[in-house]
Amino acid sequence: MKIKFIILGCGSSMGVPRADGFFGNCDPKNKKNFRTRCSALIKTFDQNILIDTSPDLRQQLLRHKINKIDKVFYSHMHADQTHGINDLRSFFINSKKQLNVYADKSTSKYLKNSFSYCFKSYSREYPATLKLNKLNKTFIINNGKKKIKVRTIEVEHGNVKSNCFIIDKKLAYITDVSDIYKKDFSYFKNLKYLIIDCLWYNYHPSHFNLERSLYFIEKFKPENAILSNLSPVLDYNDLKKLLPRNIKPAYDGMSFLI
Repeated sequence: MKIKFIILGCGSSMGVPRADGFFGNCDPKNKKNFRTRCSALIKTFDQNILIDTSPDLRQQLLRHKINKIDKVFYSHMHADQTHGINDLRSFFINSKKQLNVYADKSTSKYLKNSFSYCFKSYSREYPATLKLNKLNKTFIINNGKKKIKVRTIEVEHGNVKSNCFIIDKKLAYITDVSDIYKKDFSYFKNLKYLIIDCLWYNYHPSHFNLERSLYFIEKFKPENAILSNLSPVLDYNDLKKLLPRNIKPAYDGMSFLI
């Protein structure tokens, strides 16, 4: 059975439109310009594995009728990747089991300091709902009888580190990145899908802009590339017109079989 990968949200840190209604260059008549914050789902034969818990997670899960989460991988510590964590409590209520979440050292520290009630039991009425685990370099997940490897690769994201995820050597998910270490380039070759950060047109110290995204796409040469973490500067149709046929802007709900 093939794995299904779903882009639950593809918007930058304030989404599109922003909370004040700002659409920027984005045409509000195009549904693909409505972008929630970045989260993604790896769906195997019997597991749902979440990447990040965006502040829009509840809306994303309801839209896709996802009523079970088996584990969560965190890319990094920023609010737009973590602040939907409270919505994971629903899955503890259903299963009565702590949900395993995986994060690197700095993200783990941030989560424990900011959301201690998720990881520590304060009373019988408010038990710990999540179990925090180390984000390893590789994970093996089951897809029926087949074993699938997920590799984590550390990348630069301005003044912090972020993690990208490579699934079965076929799909890479890199939504928050300012540079990729040369020593890791080989992991990004021969991919079927490369989902990559593209904040806007101009330079940004913490994110790839369009020029930088296209540079790495040309270097890694995936079969298909998807631009994500899109700000209100980037209208879906305007951006699509600038791209070769194998490169497309992301939209919420976009999915792939790998």
